[in-house]
Amino acid sequence: MQHALWQSVLGEIELSISHAAFTTWFKNTELIDNSNNVVTIAVPNIFAKRQFEVKFNDQIRAVLEKNGISPERITYTVRTTGKKTVSREIITTRETSVDELLAPVSPQERQASSSTMGVSGLNPRYTFSNFIVGSSNDLAYTACQAVAANPGTKYNPLFLYGGVGLGKTHLMQAVGNEIATNDPSARILYISSETFVKEFLESIRFKKKGFSDKYRNVDVLIVDDMQFIAGKEKTQEEFFHTFNALHQTNKQIIISSDKPPKSIPTLTERLRSRFEWGMSIDIQMPDFETRCAIVETKASLSGIELGRETIEYLANNIKTNVRELEGALNQLLAYAEMRGVTPDISTAEGLIGNVRHSRPQHVTPKQIIDKTARHFQIETKEICSPKRDKHIVVPRQIAMYLLRSELHLSFPKIAGELGRKDHTTAIHSVEKIEKAIKLDFMIREQVAEIREKLYA
Repeated sequence: MQHALWQSVLGEIELSISHAAFTTWFKNTELIDNSNNVVTIAVPNIFAKRQFEVKFNDQIRAVLEKNGISPERITYTVRTTGKKTVSREIITTRETSVDELLAPVSPQERQASSSTMGVSGLNPRYTFSNFIVGSSNDLAYTACQAVAANPGTKYNPLFLYGGVGLGKTHLMQAVGNEIATNDPSARILYISSETFVKEFLESIRFKKKGFSDKYRNVDVLIVDDMQFIAGKEKTQEEFFHTFNALHQTNKQIIISSDKPPKSIPTLTERLRSRFEWGMSIDIQMPDFETRCAIVETKASLSGIELGRETIEYLANNIKTNVRELEGALNQLLAYAEMRGVTPDISTAEGLIGNVRHSRPQHVTPKQIIDKTARHFQIETKEICSPKRDKHIVVPRQIAMYLLRSELHLSFPKIAGELGRKDHTTAIHSVEKIEKAIKLDFMIREQVAEIREKLYA
């Protein structure tokens, strides 16, 4: 009865949101209890729990009421990776720490991963279930799941790009591990482009045989940090032939880089065009909500429940990448344990403030507007003027977006800061830049550069 009810709810919600959003948030959910005027829904991780509470709760309530269920309260609980649901919140979504990567693998893990570890280079701890999904990476996450379900037939090649420490390696390895789980006979190879270059040069220098066979006789080839192959003409030629051999036989190719194919310097045109055959997706810097989820999740895994102020302080002050954010959290927890103090906001301010003393702790609206104007080489008075010239409108829209994303200002306040009377202009501008960031690499780069200047 509960299953049928939830399937009916899901069916209606699927029609009202994008496919990517539905797959990301609703795919692994379940209605587990409907009693005493309380509906309890199981979700896969803590970040999903917060998204449902804040973003989807009203929509779910409305659809439930259409189906004759009017609960006084809707609660969301996190289920374990084994899908056994528990009443208390157990955090299962996480990034893998350095200590875990260096820890001995259990006999069970070794047996389960014997077909991939060593030969394939995959790390069994990188999975979809412990990847924290947010608005900065949800499209990449959904695409990777689609590839894992249908390797070689959808999004081939899949090209992920973005800065350091944003989760590209985690996602690519998660695809490999998922394919290996679904098909233990699959031949999967994960390498860095540096390894490919090194082995190719060794095969030439020492006349080693078997290089081509190693890379062309696989079902899935995953290559990390492709930018390092740029400028190496002979290596690019070899990879070009490897790519063709795999693609022509419908073998899956997954590639990562710090830039999109068209922006990698000295990459041959024929290789660039092949990288663009499939789907290219960028992974952006995590937004505020995702950073909060990462901090909360990692702290919970250490058995520490941080206060909301402490979580938000870390998320507000560490914005560059996930690794730096986790490093700051680990430093806070280690310091608190050694000194026997509580890892609260005052401790965090002392530690992070000392480490990042050059970074302004509070960015002002004026700083955002001035930095944006300077970035686009226009006067601040122009960006705040009623002029509608294109070279002014776009910077103004970006400034409004940054006022919203960095300072969480209300739309009327944003409009006022830019000299507008109607706050609907601010709403339109923020929404336009949000969409542009997902589709336009140049806009993404400009926004990222201004952010860096704000916190430099």
